[in-house]
Amino acid sequence: MVTIISYIFWLFWVLFGVFSFAPAAFIFLFMRRESRKPWSIKIDHNFRPKISIVVPTYNESKIIDLKLANLRRLKYPADLAEIIVVDSNSDDGTVEAVKRFIESNPERNFRLLEETERKGKSYALNHALGDCKGDLVIVSDADCFWPSDILERAVPFLADATVGAVSGPKILLNTQETWITRMERDYLKSANALRLGESKAGSTVFFEGGFSAFKKNAIDKFDPYGTGSDDCGTVIHVIENNFRTILVPEAVFYSPFPASFRGKIDIKLRRANQLVRVFVKYLTSLAEGKVKGSKRTVIPNTLLYLFSPITFIVFAFLTALLLFSFPLLLMLFAFLIIPRIRFYFYEIFESNILLLMAIFGAVGGKKFSIWNQPEDRIWLKKETLSRLNLI
Repeated sequence: MVTIISYIFWLFWVLFGVFSFAPAAFIFLFMRRESRKPWSIKIDHNFRPKISIVVPTYNESKIIDLKLANLRRLKYPADLAEIIVVDSNSDDGTVEAVKRFIESNPERNFRLLEETERKGKSYALNHALGDCKGDLVIVSDADCFWPSDILERAVPFLADATVGAVSGPKILLNTQETWITRMERDYLKSANALRLGESKAGSTVFFEGGFSAFKKNAIDKFDPYGTGSDDCGTVIHVIENNFRTILVPEAVFYSPFPASFRGKIDIKLRRANQLVRVFVKYLTSLAEGKVKGSKRTVIPNTLLYLFSPITFIVFAFLTALLLFSFPLLLMLFAFLIIPRIRFYFYEIFESNILLLMAIFGAVGGKKFSIWNQPEDRIWLKKETLSRLNLI
């Protein structure tokens, strides 16, 4: 009887280990292969639609001048572009700073919309959406900075009738600050390769708030299902409308990242909470038959983000029992001395723990609909932005 129980225990340990790591490994390898394939879409570098750039703000007086100076340098016909700042009732002088900038820069079509109550980023974006005159609506956070040619690189991909939205990869402004920022740099490099593979295979389900461009006819509103994610939550709507959503690798933008472990976890946990809600909605959409052309990427990611954390925690528990009974098995972790393997192991471990916490948070009704400023604002310095030719 003891022998049978031992066999069953080992069998479950192997099965949960496979379910914890194999899906992520398979998706990684498959999407890396897809990322090397050519684009299967029309790319027209003469495509010049009218665009509306929307910047949501709340108490951004310390950096809003830098952000607007960055947008002023964009290489795009001034008569085809408008830049809308939508402010959510700031009380630190943000509105006054925006008004001064607009008065000093009449050559660009800057506009200001003011909300009388702070209701969250998605609410602010939807407030602005009704005022947008462009065929493309492009969203950018106040702490994200664009190279002047980002529109020339990204907009041509939207010439294809099947593409409804594009995003770009994030580059950290403070990459070398601490081991936290260096790890995030490496994580973003791997994540962007996956997003590119998803884009070429069909659609990526991950967008960045620093640069997200949507065709106006592909969306009715931002985050219509209340996931708390204005970027990824809106992508659901685009995919349901049978458009593709893609990452343009050349359309990079710059943003700071917290240099402390606590700051990193705060951001990652907030994002994980949003993603859990996003993939619950995808699960519903798949069951209702609303996802048609992007199943190759939607289904694997939905399974990975909703079910892998559960199998992982069971695997971790079984592993702890094994190590308690057979301490010599610690030798199996010797492979962690290899830096690249250690990096992926840590990222999988951290991601699963955060997703599990987010799942419990979502079940308990925890939601992040009001956005707060992270600690990374201190890395937004005029000297740094000037050195990178961003202002």
